[in-house]
Amino acid sequence: MSNKPKRYRCTICEHVYDPAEGDPLSGIKPGTPFEALPDSWVCPDCGAMKADFEPIDD
Repeated sequence: MSNKPKRYRCTICEHVYDPAEGDPLSGIKPGTPFEALPDSWVCPDCGAMKADFEPIDD
């Protein structure tokens, strides 16, 4: 079992937030877990809210 932070997928457009990459265009540094994203963060592809993401079982 890995301690790697969980990835999350947008249920609207299928964008995957990978904590290892972060979201540089939104000022989110690599290594930032999904749970630590601000509530104001939105999907960089479709603008969906953080609540529209679901965890991916890797």
